[in-house]
Amino acid sequence: MSNIHAIILAAGKGSRMNSSKPKVLQTLSDNTLLGHVLNQAKAVSQKIHVVYGFGGDQVKQAINDDSINWVEQAQQLGTGHAVMQAAPHIKDDSIALVLYADVPLIQAATLKQLIEAASSTGIALLSVVLDNPKGYGRIIRSNNLIQAIVEHKDASAQQLEICEVNTGIMAVNTQLLKNYLQGLDVNNAQGELYLTDIIKAAVDDNKTIASVVATNEFEVAGVNDKIQLAELERVFQQRQAAQYMAQGLSLKDPARFDCRGKLSFGKDCEIDINNLVEGQVSLGNNTTIAANCSIKDSKIGDNVTILANCVIENAVIDNGASVGPFARIRPQTNIGENAKIGNFVEVKKSTVGKGSKISHLSYVGDSTIGTDVNIGAGVITCNYDGVNKHQTIIGDGAFIGSDSQLIAPVTIGKNATIGAGSTITKDAPDQQLSFSRAKQISLKNWQRPTKK
Repeated sequence: MSNIHAIILAAGKGSRMNSSKPKVLQTLSDNTLLGHVLNQAKAVSQKIHVVYGFGGDQVKQAINDDSINWVEQAQQLGTGHAVMQAAPHIKDDSIALVLYADVPLIQAATLKQLIEAASSTGIALLSVVLDNPKGYGRIIRSNNLIQAIVEHKDASAQQLEICEVNTGIMAVNTQLLKNYLQGLDVNNAQGELYLTDIIKAAVDDNKTIASVVATNEFEVAGVNDKIQLAELERVFQQRQAAQYMAQGLSLKDPARFDCRGKLSFGKDCEIDINNLVEGQVSLGNNTTIAANCSIKDSKIGDNVTILANCVIENAVIDNGASVGPFARIRPQTNIGENAKIGNFVEVKKSTVGKGSKISHLSYVGDSTIGTDVNIGAGVITCNYDGVNKHQTIIGDGAFIGSDSQLIAPVTIGKNATIGAGSTITKDAPDQQLSFSRAKQISLKNWQRPTKK
């Protein structure tokens, strides 16, 4: 299939979205509605024309794709009028594939079937059978052949009983399309130029209308408001979860898993409920993620345990490491092999060496931590002086006592020990105990306050 031109209709305002953004820029998973349709169109066509209208500059800026031919529809006078704007940009010896920017779950495989059907007859229509067809244009058949499409507002009582409806998606020989577009008129309830009227014109011209019936109503479902957007979000996520499970990922409850990006994984990985994956995330083998975690743009190795309620962003977690519960791993952090990051620990822009432990209630920022370091509870690296960030370096085997503050820039030597409760402002030598404490005082005659 060559010389396929996709025409994507994206001019609508989408007032029911109650948003300052055009409807086609509303997001489903990690992409805009228009972005989803573009991905499928690129898989089957050689050239893409996007017909834009409301918020056109905003749409073009958001998509930012020089391969697209942007065509303005200054006045929204119907689907036929929209396609008319793109038709002059398409050669007659091509097939025009008409798509809608607010139908985000359409699949390339279905579009290929439609194009193949149009290649033999000149025109092919995608329909779907709905239990409740209210509001949709009905497919009128005779001897199983499509004769016309009647819009809901123009349909008779008998025609309203028909459950096969028009999706609006079609593939048409471009020369035929241009000829039939010239014959469109506004003699209908909406006073618009309906693209669907070309079907009757083709029948009158003794053309056979090939048809492809979608097997999944959600694939051809449009989005007009936030309720429908949320419904398709769940369909998208459930479909994606099913694909991951078919590839070997264990999801405790696929209905409570969201991936807004790309997830790759090895064997025997397990993800518990209420997890959110964003961006590019990879898991090694035998890695488990407990409930309520958010992971974005991160690489997680083999045999890693992510405990509940962790936030991990733009980080590397090496083999055998353990993180959480309630840990936050911020960007540009590398947690080393078999390292442990415990509960209520925050690590930012730091390297934690192999076998090191930051078990609880600590903040480590802008730091390089060696191997087999033990950082006690409540330790803080004071990396910010109010203007600039500074580095803390902790050598292999160091022990940092609880409730200590390391005032960067500072270096803690190999196998050094920092006494609990210390404020360290100078470099601590290798294999020595360093501490800073005021003299302890006991007041003999002091009285504990009594409740009044």
